[in-house]
Amino acid sequence: VELVESGGGSVQTGESLRLTCILSGYTYNNMAWFRQAQGKRREAVAGIYLGAQNYADSVKGRFTISRDNGKNTIYLEMNSLKPEDTAMYYCAAGPDNFRYGGSWSSSYEYLHWGQGTQVTVSS
Repeated sequence: VELVESGGGSVQTGESLRLTCILSGYTYNNMAWFRQAQGKRREAVAGIYLGAQNYADSVKGRFTISRDNGKNTIYLEMNSLKPEDTAMYYCAAGPDNFRYGGSWSSSYEYLHWGQGTQVTVSS
C-alpha cells in the first residue's frame, strides 16, 4: 500500500491550494488529512468516510475534502489560507471499523501514511 501526496507549495495569506493524495495497492473507505507544524503535534485536518466529511474546527468553512473513488484519490481544497496553516500535510488511510475506539481524527486508527507535502503560508 502506498500513499503519495502532491500539491503543496508556498503561498500568500488568503490564497488557495489543492492537495492530492493517490492511494495504491488497496482500497480504504476511511481516509484523512493530517498536518504537523514545526515543533507541534500532528493534528487531524479533515477526514472522509463513505462520503461523510469531517473537519477540524480550525479549517471548517475554508477547507474541503473530497474523493474520486474511480481514481482512489482524495483531495484537500484549501481556501483563505492563513500563516497558521503552515505545516507538513500528510494523507492517511485505514480500516473503517475504528478498531481502537477512536474516531476520524485519531491518528492511531490509520495504518498507512504518505511522506507528506509542505504547505507554507506567508503574511
